[in-house]
Amino acid sequence: MMKPILFTAGLLVALSLSGCKLVKTESADQAAVDPIEALVSETFEAKLVSTLSETAVDLSVLLDAVTAGLDDAGGKYGLRVGGAGGGWNFAVKGKGRVVAEDRASKAAVAEVDLDGDGTADAILQLGPVVKGSALRDATPLYDFSAFRDQIEYARLGRALNDRAVSTISADSALNGKTVEFLGATVLRSAGEKPLVTPVSVEVVP
Repeated sequence: MMKPILFTAGLLVALSLSGCKLVKTESADQAAVDPIEALVSETFEAKLVSTLSETAVDLSVLLDAVTAGLDDAGGKYGLRVGGAGGGWNFAVKGKGRVVAEDRASKAAVAEVDLDGDGTADAILQLGPVVKGSALRDATPLYDFSAFRDQIEYARLGRALNDRAVSTISADSALNGKTVEFLGATVLRSAGEKPLVTPVSVEVVP
């Protein structure tokens, strides 16, 4: 009769010394659900793309406005995240000829001439590596206060970027072709060339 008592007492001592806790584990189905991925699936097409379509400013118009004054252009067309020190985020659309394309890099890009002078006015990010969080920040859909912390908010930005570039064909060469695009960009200075994260890129006649 003494052995079970001694074993139980020893187990309690070991647990108290190790700092272990007995916690309820999640089921396999619960653990498999990623709330960030679920949010992207629910909102990307239904809300984000439609909002960008409704609010996007033609990039040529935006660049003219930025030349006259970035903050004035931002106040009219954009959203700023992070206070006065942050850049202005814009929903943008445009049409132009691709004058250069780099698909060799993981951060693949296409350079687009918007005004027909033969030089690039904007850069489209083709991925799979995408810089920035303009898609997250160019609309009021994703409020930072709704997320647990900055890490989760950053994960959302990356997940939106991944979803966006997954819709762009990696097999179709764009150099020399005319494209129409819709997406988002962030600008921090008037002389900065827009780096656009597109949600759509279509070749047109």
